Amino acid sequence: MVQESLYFIETHLYEDIGLEEVASGAGLSPYHYHRVFRKEVGMTVVDYIRNRRLSETSTILRSTNIGILDIAIGCGFESQEAFTRAFKKVYGLPPGRFRKLFNLKLFQGRSRGGELKMNHTSTVNGWILSGSHPQNYEMGIDPTVVHQGKSSGYLKSVTPMDINEFATMMQQFKADKYIGKRMKLSGFVTTEKVEQFCSLWMRVDNNVQDVLQFDNMHDRPITGTQPWNQYHIVLDVPEDSAVISFGVILSGKGKVWVDSFRFEEVDRNTPVTHMENEYEMVDAPVNLSFEE
Repeated sequence: MVQESLYFIETHLYEDIGLEEVASGAGLSPYHYHRVFRKEVGMTVVDYIRNRRLSETSTILRSTNIGILDIAIGCGFESQEAFTRAFKKVYGLPPGRFRKLFNLKLFQGRSRGGELKMNHTSTVNGWILSGSHPQNYEMGIDPTVVHQGKSSGYLKSVTPMDINEFATMMQQFKADKYIGKRMKLSGFVTTEKVEQFCSLWMRVDNNVQDVLQFDNMHDRPITGTQPWNQYHIVLDVPEDSAVISFGVILSGKGKVWVDSFRFEEVDRNTPVTHMENEYEMVDAPVNLSFEE
């Protein structure tokens, strides 16, 4: 339900929408929907819409010479003063000052794909590029496609030779602080021309690298070109857990951007998304004559 609402917001971002319109689309009262949305997304509907509009304006400020008043009106603000107050509250700077400090002259020219290449090496602090053929993929930071803040992370195919090739932008950390807890990984994802699939994933291993809990959204993959939306994984961290790994995976051709990750404990009423590897044992042998 929240994902459908986020899709509605992203595709009507500059229209006159608010809590009542979003709640109506979900078939809930504004009061109830406010609570549901805030719990899942971490902010109110009104704050989410405002922050997304401000993220879009930050990109416009850095990449164009459009006047600040025109940007403000075009992005749904009543005046330049109202836009300046809202922008400064989120980014700590007025729009004009932000444009001077973070203009895209800090980056090299655009590549044929449209993204911006950063002047320094394309490593992303805290993230690892891995997978079956990581050499055929590229990860980096993109200041032109942003969910919130000043940039997003991206993973894109460069020279995949086979549809089964994949890469992942990932992290690993010790499980010690999360033992016995139920943890939820959520993040915002947008895609462009993903031919096979992409998804978030999370895994919990023990000391001998046995997989204790795992989900890669195999039953809910992201394909094609999709606007920003939030996806999540919920796993338990058993007593013998040692390492937690998570990331975003891209299989085959395409490009995926990720932003606004959250990793938080949830209560036991929140269902896990763990991929079950076990199968149900039957009581007796069946189909011995191969006629069924």
